[in-house]
Amino acid sequence: MAKIKKIYACTNCGATSSKWEGKCPSCEEWNTFVEEIVSKPTTQEEKKLAWKGGGGNNKSPKPIALPDIVANNRPRLVTPDGELNRVLGGGIVSGSLVLIGGQPGIGKSTLLLQVALKIPGKILYVSGEESDGQIKMRAERIGGQTSNCFILTETNVTKILNHAKEMQPDLMIIDSIQTLVSPYIDSTPGSVSQVRECAGELQRFAKEEYIPVFIIGHITKEGSIAGPKLLEHIVDAVLQFEGDRNYTYRILRTIKNRFGSTDEMGIYEMQANGLREVSNPSEILLSQKDEELSGSAVCATMEGMRPMLIETQALVSTAVYGNPQRSSTGFDLRRLSMLLAVLEKRCGFQYGQQDVFLNIAGGIKVDDPAIDLAIVSALISSLEDVAIPNDVCFAGEVGLSGEIRSVNRIDQRIQEADRLGFKQIFISKYNTKGLNMERYGIEIITIGKIEELYRVLFE
Repeated sequence: MAKIKKIYACTNCGATSSKWEGKCPSCEEWNTFVEEIVSKPTTQEEKKLAWKGGGGNNKSPKPIALPDIVANNRPRLVTPDGELNRVLGGGIVSGSLVLIGGQPGIGKSTLLLQVALKIPGKILYVSGEESDGQIKMRAERIGGQTSNCFILTETNVTKILNHAKEMQPDLMIIDSIQTLVSPYIDSTPGSVSQVRECAGELQRFAKEEYIPVFIIGHITKEGSIAGPKLLEHIVDAVLQFEGDRNYTYRILRTIKNRFGSTDEMGIYEMQANGLREVSNPSEILLSQKDEELSGSAVCATMEGMRPMLIETQALVSTAVYGNPQRSSTGFDLRRLSMLLAVLEKRCGFQYGQQDVFLNIAGGIKVDDPAIDLAIVSALISSLEDVAIPNDVCFAGEVGLSGEIRSVNRIDQRIQEADRLGFKQIFISKYNTKGLNMERYGIEIITIGKIEELYRVLFE
């Protein structure tokens, strides 16, 4: 019989203890320890039932000199989904373990089922949440029928890996990690012990069989991946699927990637027949308007290697309800307060008794410091009630002394603005080194301080 052992595990970081503790000594979070029952096989018969990677080869690995190691030269599996290839760094690496998290109903299962139906090769789709009939209905809705996609409705991780070892698919998808159970741990599905053990088994399988595995993970109400933090350390890449129920657009961000950049972003549009790739993100980030309105400015930003034009909207009004309000959507509120302080101290604009509201169009969150110049222009435009022309955009960082600082990849930003038909772009005068302005069809205006921006644009 298996030995039964009770432990207490932290739901935040996965640390274990023999007794309950109010504060986790590892991550210092309060009231995160929960009781779990763990059973381990003791008899030889029970141990033989356990799945062993590498065909049951129990030989321990030996140290190998670095020049003697044969590198894995297998090419990446390039999917028909260009946005997914972008965030993964060029395709799926063989033997990689990828975790995708997101809110319920955001489209995680739909995204991976679309990939499974389009990738040439043998795909194993394992579902612990839906029946095979439900998956069939969703596949018909998104318009995909292929004999290369195999559906397995199972939650026992040992049986799943046995099927995968016999089948040898080109890609395996797990939906979701919180539904899997290991028969050798006597705890409920989704607990810290079960998630940790199942993820470890999937990792060993992926590395030893060189089969990439995609894992869907639930998230908590705080927005982080549910389960122990150890889960994010085990996998090779962590992708976050974001979106707002008020918008039809979904954003796939890279939080961790051992095989590529973590600055990339993919954009999709949710439609009745599935997710559509948005190859030109500026189409959703620039609002359509017939007349020029004050408080609106366009910025040329970068997300990884991709240039995008984003519209910023500011509203400045007199505070008549007591203390002035400061509200920001899609932009750091503390940085907005800093920009307002710079405008008051260095430029003499009075925002102390004004309500300030800032919004990034399209429901996207921007961290690029190059958006500072567009936000400052929108704030001045709303305060002065003077509209900025629709064919003008901005790219520059604002310093505490009111100077306009240079930003990276300025040539790509200018090219994107030129391609979309903008007539003028304001950049820092310190960004002109090595920049050939004659090769662009757009007029490039260089400035060094906010005062110069005001004289050129608003006087």
